[in-house]
Parts: sequence; structure tokens; C-alpha cells
Amino acid sequence: MRTHYPSPPGRLIAIGDLHGDLAKSKEAFRLANLIDASGNWTGGSTTVVQVGDVLDRGGDEIKILYFLERLRRQAEKTGGKVITMNGNHEIMNVRSDFRNVDKSGLKEFRVWAEWYRIGQVMKGLCEGLESPKDVFKGIPFSFRGIDNENGNNEALIQELRARIAALRPNGPISARFLSRNVTVLVIGDSVFVHGGLLPKHVEYGLQRINEEVRDWINGLGGERAPGYCRGPDAVVWLRKFSKEKNCDCETLEHLLATIPGSKRMIMGHTIQKIGINGVCDNRAIRIDVGMSKGCGNGLPEVLEISENSGLRILTSNPLYQDKYKASSHSERKEGFGLLFPEQGPKQVEVKA
Repeated sequence: MRTHYPSPPGRLIAIGDLHGDLAKSKEAFRLANLIDASGNWTGGSTTVVQVGDVLDRGGDEIKILYFLERLRRQAEKTGGKVITMNGNHEIMNVRSDFRNVDKSGLKEFRVWAEWYRIGQVMKGLCEGLESPKDVFKGIPFSFRGIDNENGNNEALIQELRARIAALRPNGPISARFLSRNVTVLVIGDSVFVHGGLLPKHVEYGLQRINEEVRDWINGLGGERAPGYCRGPDAVVWLRKFSKEKNCDCETLEHLLATIPGSKRMIMGHTIQKIGINGVCDNRAIRIDVGMSKGCGNGLPEVLEISENSGLRILTSNPLYQDKYKASSHSERKEGFGLLFPEQGPKQVEVKA
């Protein structure tokens, strides 16, 4: 599990929270010319970082996980990379915290479970193979707060059982997909994290964090998520640097000084109604634009970092600025100029 990439790629794309919306996810990739009309990789040697929160608030969660895995394999053949990260919603779901699950998401996991059971039965018929384990073992048939006395909530209970089975530590979906995510990442002079980092996290060890979260998702680290993934100061929950008008620049300056060569932190987690933006002399770049239908339904934007053009924001429609950014017009230059501060990333309209 690699945490540090000392040499930046020629082109780096950062994509914010996707939250179960496959159509918007594909639009974000098309903005940066990373996929074709069929959803296949066309990004060449580009490196892509998706900063987490694929899960919850939508009904395409498993579809997006498979989509990203396919792109990862295709990109490797052309020298590219697709790196996925854990957000707070990945951690929540591994803990069976489903407070933000959409009904369509529950249905998607029930359908997955039906096909998974069929596959397990077929494997059990093959001589020479180990008997498939029962992924539903230990999962209750009733849940507090759900009355099923007359069978009215039987479907809901089966959907919850399917989601727990798939996503709990060492579950078929969590082990296959989420355990491959990094939780913190350094590429060149950019630090990526879903929520934010504090000096204590760097002191604890970024590589150590990635390995411990991976082990926990794979069922090797106990039932509880590591402490740095829980609470308001957790790496996946912190909002100290992502609140729109409040960023602790002094702490951020100190934090970046503890990571050699780093110039900026790029994070998701907190929806930016004014779109992707940079503060603290662009040492904090916030890229969650709430693009999912279930979480803001904003128009996609992605961040591009390249050796030729520096930092740019690729956006899908100029109407986005009028619709979502009017309240912050005084903080921006006219039109599609530079974001604040003056040397910030440029905003570029792209036809997706």
C-alpha cells in the first residue's frame, strides 16, 4: 500500500465525493477526458485521485466501485493510475453505520446478495474447491427500532442484512474494494485526505494509518475503527480546513511543514457551494462540489494539476457559476477568471 509518490505525474486529476451517483461520476471523468462514451479509459498516463465517499446517498454504490476498479486496470495498461481513498462514509459503512443510506442503495445491495448467494451455491457444486463461507453468519434477523411482527418490514431487514454482510470487516465488497483504498496520500507537493490532517496524524505515521485502516477493513484490526477515523478530529471527519469561510491557516502551515516538499492539502467531505476553491494562499484546496443527486445535485467540477498549466478547475457549464456562486461573487474575479486568492487555480469550461 503506497502512501508517497515523490515525483508528480505530468497530469494529475482530483475528483471529489461521488455518493452513489454513477452518471455524475462518469461526467466528472469525461470533464478531464479520462473516459470515452462507453466509459472506457482514455486518460493515457494521467493519475486520478478520488478522495472518497463513494458510498451512501445514492443507489449506484456497487456500480461505481466496479467502474473505478475497471478504470484502474485499464489505466495501468497505459501508464496511468486511478487511486481511490476512504472517506467518512466508507468508514461508517464498514462499521454498519447506515444513517445516510438511500433506499435505492439498500435495494442495490439486496440484488447483489441474491446473485452472490447463487454464485456461492455454484461454487459449492465444484469438486476440489473449499466450501464457501457463509457471509451472513452472525448477522441478526431483527433490528432495534424495526417492527416486523406482521412481516411488513421483511424486505428492509433482508436489505440491511445484505449490506452488513457485504461491507463489514472482511466482507466480500469491503475486502475486494475498500481495503484497496488509501486513507492519506502524498503525490509530489500535494497531500490528499478526505477530511483533513493534523500534526498528530503525521507524527503517528501516514503509512501506518493506511496499513492499519486496510487491516481493519480486512478483519485483522478488531471491531472498532482506528481512533484517528473516529470523532471530529479524525482524518475522514475533520472540517478545520474545509469550512467555506473559516480555515485554520496557521495550523495548516505548520502541518504542511511536517511533510517534506508539500505545498497544499486537497480534501473533500464538505460541500463547497461556490465550487472548487482554494484558501490560505492555495494551501487548502476544497473539491467536494456536492455533485451527487442525493447530496446537492451540483454540476461536476474536477481539479487538474499539470506541469504545463498549473492548477485549473474543469467545470461542465458556465451556468454553474451563476447558479451556485452568485453569493460569493465579490470573492471572485469577473467571469471565468482566477479563483481567490489571485494566484489560485483557473476555472475552465469543458464540454463533457
